[in-house]
Amino acid sequence: MDISLEQVLQTLATVVDPERGKDLVRLNLVRALRVEGRTVSFTLMLPDPTTRFARTVESLARQALLDTLGPDVAVHIELDNEMIGIGDDLMLSGGSRTPDAGIINTIAVASGKGGVGKSSVAVNLAVALARAGYDVGLVDTDIYGPSIPTMFGLKDARPRVDDARKIVPLEKYGVKLLSMGFLVDPDKAVIWRGPMVSSAVKQFLGDTAWGDLDFLILDLPPGTGDIQLTIVQTVALTGAVIVSTPQDVALADARKGVAMFEQVSVPVLGIVENMAYFTPPDLPDRKYHLFGQGGARRLSEALGVPFLGEIPIEQALRESCDAGTPVVEAYPENEAARAFTRLAHQAATRVRLRNATQPATRKIEMLHR
Repeated sequence: MDISLEQVLQTLATVVDPERGKDLVRLNLVRALRVEGRTVSFTLMLPDPTTRFARTVESLARQALLDTLGPDVAVHIELDNEMIGIGDDLMLSGGSRTPDAGIINTIAVASGKGGVGKSSVAVNLAVALARAGYDVGLVDTDIYGPSIPTMFGLKDARPRVDDARKIVPLEKYGVKLLSMGFLVDPDKAVIWRGPMVSSAVKQFLGDTAWGDLDFLILDLPPGTGDIQLTIVQTVALTGAVIVSTPQDVALADARKGVAMFEQVSVPVLGIVENMAYFTPPDLPDRKYHLFGQGGARRLSEALGVPFLGEIPIEQALRESCDAGTPVVEAYPENEAARAFTRLAHQAATRVRLRNATQPATRKIEMLHR
């Protein structure tokens, strides 16, 4: 029987670096993974080849694969490190050259238009990943309309600056947080031109003490403007998640969002259909598709990008966002919470496969003629 990429990654995830307490896949050390029949080949990218773990990791990985997949599996492993050789290119994959070297993956949550619930998706995705055991940060890059302070119940909170003059993000529900809403009077509008907004976003990404993160989630403003361009020029994004609702007007803008990221060579991890259906509490077997049915799924199929799932409309979802407790934390057994949990699993799976098999992501260099 042939072997799947996911089987290999699940097996390699059992090999843990004892000093860091994380496995090979979570640390993004598996690169150039290829599976052909019963032959598995990949490169292990070692940050420091002098450690005890680095000296034994090849044999540990090989033995894990043979024990799990069978002794007839042919395993070819190359070792490299991030200081020499192909590491000059591969270290960019999965965001390992983000402004903070401890950030492994940087995910943009985007939408072509406003009003589709993008921030609700970003917030609950971040908390769901944290509940799954990942180290997670969340940046609200919507300078003009920040939502994170309200959704986390931190309207009056303010971050501090450490001795190195870096912003120390706030933390709640296991997620490190930064938003313009923490830095300005919530009753006053931010009236800035594009260059000032871009400068603030760069500071959020480069002058913040994020520490070690598996995922840094970027909640982008709607559209395809200055902030989106600033981000792809500042950080090598691991990928983007596009949020849409089922109706045609939202799908047309979601298509533009996918096109934008493809144009700047950022992988699209998939499309999420928010507000997909409504189920009355007294009729749990009914689904009412208020905005149409299956539009985002059809769009993902047409564009050849993954479909990451449907998020229903729920009163509890709206109330939890307003109350400052994301629904996956407040009501983890609700259908919306379970949908976000599945979304987090799907997104993490797409990231694992993308990092292990695809070429490096690079920051975009805009050339003016």
